[in-house]
Amino acid sequence: MSEIEWQHIFDLQLAIESFPYILQGIGYTILISFGGMAFGLILGFFLALGRTSKLSLFRWPARIFISYMRGTPMLVFLFLLYFGLPNIGIQFSAVTAALIGFSLHSSAYMAEIIRSSLNAVDKGQWEAATALGMSYWQSLLFVILPQTTRISIPPLSNVLLDLIKASSLAAMITVPDLFQRAKIVGGREFDYMTVYILVGLIYWGICLLVEVWQNYLEKRSTYN
Repeated sequence: MSEIEWQHIFDLQLAIESFPYILQGIGYTILISFGGMAFGLILGFFLALGRTSKLSLFRWPARIFISYMRGTPMLVFLFLLYFGLPNIGIQFSAVTAALIGFSLHSSAYMAEIIRSSLNAVDKGQWEAATALGMSYWQSLLFVILPQTTRISIPPLSNVLLDLIKASSLAAMITVPDLFQRAKIVGGREFDYMTVYILVGLIYWGICLLVEVWQNYLEKRSTYN
């Protein structure tokens, strides 16, 4: 067994020189993760309503979609969108495929979070809103959703953190994000250890900023 060459674990000079190039991919990382979160949240909201609907016409399609997305690896779904769909004449750019994939995939998880948050609101709130003459949508928008938002902030923030980290999978379909650029530098310089540590630190920094934002939102919702 050969000895570990500790001096080759992290090349500070290479990290400093490659940092600007790798950081150029941060735009794609943010687009995919935050874009996937935004679109996924919208779709997840309607999936949650369908999941809790008394009508089987809405409830079962929502349940099947959520089950499929939660039971399918993200990478497999990305490959289906980018490499599979062209076989039937549907073709997306790598970035579009990644954005669609992450939006659809995350919507299933957010749908369950929103559903459980809606169920956590006391049913008396619905009854009180109805007694005031509010319609279903008025009750939902002005009475139930504000309370649901406070409950769902922590788990939804965790979904965003997972999306930021999982966005590195987009490199597998050639999206030039942080991880893809790190792979290029590692292959060119024959030093994957340094660039992977560096890109890991960059992801960590982004997640730390999201955690600060999450804590701010939690404190603000608590005080309100």
